Amino acid sequence: MPLDAAVDKAEELQLLAEMAAEEDDEGTRQEVAAGVDELDQAVEKLDFQFLLSDEDDERGAVLEIHPGAGGTESQDWAQMLLRMYTRYFERNDMKTETLDLQAGDEAGIKTAVLEIDTPFAYGYLKSESGVHRLVRISPFDAQSRRHTSFASVFVYPLVDDDVAVEINPADLRVDTFRAQGAGGQHVNKTDSAVRLTHEPSGIVVSCQNERSQHRNRESAMTMLRAKLYQKVLLERQKERDAIEAEKMEIAWGSQIRSYVLQPYTKVKDHRTDHETGNSTAVLDGALEDFIDAYLRWAGAQKT
Repeated sequence: MPLDAAVDKAEELQLLAEMAAEEDDEGTRQEVAAGVDELDQAVEKLDFQFLLSDEDDERGAVLEIHPGAGGTESQDWAQMLLRMYTRYFERNDMKTETLDLQAGDEAGIKTAVLEIDTPFAYGYLKSESGVHRLVRISPFDAQSRRHTSFASVFVYPLVDDDVAVEINPADLRVDTFRAQGAGGQHVNKTDSAVRLTHEPSGIVVSCQNERSQHRNRESAMTMLRAKLYQKVLLERQKERDAIEAEKMEIAWGSQIRSYVLQPYTKVKDHRTDHETGNSTAVLDGALEDFIDAYLRWAGAQKT
């Protein structure tokens, strides 16, 4: 419901409320109450759309997850984050495709790259870029000690054909290699995985999720275009050091959000101070309140 329609609806409800009071009409009162609830939802939606007003907010997104130092512990945490975002996408009917997924040596994942081809996905997910910290009793520690693990998340706008990101084929180094698998009959016996190195920028992307080398190359090009576009945006904003600043050390002091499961339960965003004691719900994809708090916080920083 656009703003003009919301204003018209408010005026209509005001007239109905006056009529209900004059005639002492309970049916009209109920109609007004239902209309007010509908108007509240429309205004809330308009308010949220106003927060998503940056140039690229309406685009889809590419989301990457990487574990920090710590081997199995951090790789397992990276997989927990992958599950959290997957549940969030399911909750919000967001169309996703896995571009790259590499399993950990013992558990968890070494990397995951997802394409979210849904309008405003970047606007919603840009709040997730940064280091995420987990505190829990380790399931991999025989002595059941508390461990702290880190993983990083990077989110880039999904670049469509309407954006000019020129990639000179001469600037690309293309390497193919055998995709890693779980073993047995599912091992890929051909060099279907693709790694692209954009030599002028030093950006490297790889994809091995598809059995077809052609499909892996297409997915890798999608990732490369998104990263190059993000780099152009940062340069346009005269923040030439922002790429390195974003890629903070995946360790103490650099986290944007902490997830504490032991000795108490709490998830806290260190930028907005928004927190909840229901860590289970958050890890099951309930990120809406954190995203809303970030967008309002980021909007306040601009004023």
